[in-house]
Amino acid sequence: MSERDLESFERWLEPLIEKLSPGERRQLARQIARENRISQRERIKAQRNPDGSAYQPRSALRGQSGSIRRKAMFSKLRSARYLTMSAGPDAAVVRFMGRVASIARVHQLGLRDRVAPGGPTVRYPQRELLGFSRADRERIRDNLIDHLT
Repeated sequence: MSERDLESFERWLEPLIEKLSPGERRQLARQIARENRISQRERIKAQRNPDGSAYQPRSALRGQSGSIRRKAMFSKLRSARYLTMSAGPDAAVVRFMGRVASIARVHQLGLRDRVAPGGPTVRYPQRELLGFSRADRERIRDNLIDHLT
């Protein structure tokens, strides 16, 4: 989702949300954050970017026995321990916590980082772990409409 799309979505939501009491906004934000965390977790599990494209596969990393690891990327990052949510009357937030937040940031933005402490520096391909897909925006809109009616 581009920043312009997100801004227009916010402009559409803002007047509707302002009509709610702080308690109702907190309840709505918590529901949206919970569903958004589930959506992000499932999308990460499917190895997909918000636009539906597949993550760029990792390069062939060889283990000690010489075999190529074929496990899915980010299996621990999507757990509730690291992918957390918080909600208040003014915001609903889904984010990564702890050390994994920096790992997620490197992949989200496609930055350079060390493979291991003291190891070589590598530019990681951009893999959008968090983001809004069209289905996410529609679900948020539907939740808001259901809450208002």
